Amino acid sequence: EDPSSSSSTQNSVAPELPGFYYDPEKNRYFRLLPGHNNHNPLTKDSIQHKAMECKRLRLLEEEEKQKKTARAGLNSSVLLQKRQLGLLSSTSYCRLVHELKVNCMQRRKIEIHSPDSSVAGTNNFKIIVADVACERIFTVNDVEHGGCKYGIINLSGLGKESLTVEMYDNLYFTNRKVNSVCWASLTHPDSHLSLTHLSKLCLMGIAETPGCASLLPASLFSSTNPGDRPGMLCSFKISTAWSCAWCLNPQADNCFSTGLTRRVLVTNVVTGHRQTFGTSSDVLAQQFATQTPVLYNGCRSGEIFSIDVRQRNRKGQSWKATRLFHGSAVTSIHLMEAEHYLMAADMAGKIKLWDLRTAKCVKQYKGHHNEYALLPLHVNEEEGLLIAVGQDCYTRIWSLQDAHLLRTIPSPHPSSKDAIPSVVFSSRLGGSRGVPGLLMAVKQDLYHFSYN
Repeated sequence: EDPSSSSSTQNSVAPELPGFYYDPEKNRYFRLLPGHNNHNPLTKDSIQHKAMECKRLRLLEEEEKQKKTARAGLNSSVLLQKRQLGLLSSTSYCRLVHELKVNCMQRRKIEIHSPDSSVAGTNNFKIIVADVACERIFTVNDVEHGGCKYGIINLSGLGKESLTVEMYDNLYFTNRKVNSVCWASLTHPDSHLSLTHLSKLCLMGIAETPGCASLLPASLFSSTNPGDRPGMLCSFKISTAWSCAWCLNPQADNCFSTGLTRRVLVTNVVTGHRQTFGTSSDVLAQQFATQTPVLYNGCRSGEIFSIDVRQRNRKGQSWKATRLFHGSAVTSIHLMEAEHYLMAADMAGKIKLWDLRTAKCVKQYKGHHNEYALLPLHVNEEEGLLIAVGQDCYTRIWSLQDAHLLRTIPSPHPSSKDAIPSVVFSSRLGGSRGVPGLLMAVKQDLYHFSYN
C-alpha cells in the first residue's frame, strides 16, 4: 500500500463534507474550525499528520516481521527451479534475486565515532554523497544556530559486526544553505605517484545574495596537523546557485558546471576560463556525459536540454541540442551508463525514463511523492534498481526493467520537512570488499539496511 494515498481510504468510507472531518473509529463527523490560531486540535494538517504517523508506525511494525515478496509467487526456491529448468536467463535470474534481497533488507543503527567527541551525533544530517568507490561519504550537516558544516565518514568499519564508522569534521563553516554536492577528480601535479588523483568536493552554496561555489580538497578532512591542511582550490561568488556537476570527459578536462538563475556557468578550475550559457529558467539539476563533453540540464520550467561545452556561446538558444519536457520543475536527472537513456524526476512526483535517441518517454515509475523539494535519484544499473526518497519521508525502490515498485521503507523518525532521509545504495559500501546495502541518514542518526 502506498502511504501517500491516505485520503482515498477516508473517501471510500464516507463522503467528504466541507468544514467537517469524518472519524472512521467513532463513525461520526466533527467540525473543523478555520485557521491555525485556535485551540481546536482538529485541523486538516493535524489530522493528516496523525494519519501519516499511524501508517508509518504500522509499516515499521511490519518491517520487523518476515518480509513479503513484491511479486506474487516469487521466492528463492521457485527462482532456482526455473533457472535449472532453463525458464529464466542468467540476467533475469540475477535481477529477480536482487529483488528478493531488497525485500529482505533489515535496518540496523550505525555507531558513529569521531576523533573529536563534539562532532558525532550533534547535528542533523542534510545530505550524504558517496564517492565513486563508495569508500567514503561526504556529509552536509545543519547547525543549530543556522548554516551548515561539512564532514567525511569512512565506511571501512561497515565490514565488522559492530557496524561502526569514523567521521571527520573540518574547521570550515558556512552560513549558506548547501543546495548541491558532487565529487570531483583532479590529477595532482605534485604527487609522487604518476596516476594518483586527488579527490575533491564541488559544493554549491546559496545565500540570499550572492551565492558561492567552492572546490575543497578531500584531504582537508583527514589531516591531523592543521599546518598541513590545504585550502580551497577555488571559491567565487555568483548569483543564486542551484546545482553542480563535474566533467570526467577528457575533452573538457578539469571543468565543472554550476546551474544558476537563468544561466549555466562552465568553469575550468586550472585555467580559470569560464563560459556562460543563458537559459530561460533556473537550472536545478545537472550531469555531464562521460563518452562526450555534453552537459544535461534540468530546469524549473520542466525543460531538459543538453549543451556541447566545446562550442562557443552564441546569442539565442541555438546551442541547445536534445530537448525534453516535463510538466513540472525537474529536480534530478541521471544519465544511464550507455548514455542512450536519461532518468528524470520532477516536483509533481513524476519519474520518467527518456530515450534520448527518439526524445520519447519509455517508462514511468509511479509512487514517488514530491511537491517542492530538490530530491535526488539513485540508480543502480548493475542490480537493476531505482531508489528515491519522497517528500513524505518514505524511501521507495523500483525495478528498473518494468518500473514495478518493489518496496516502500518508512523513516525511523516521524515525518517532517526537516527530517527527509538522505540515502546511498551500493553493493560495495566501504570499498571493493565492502558490504552491500542501503545507507540512510536521518536527523542525527545513520542506519544500514543489510543487503545479503
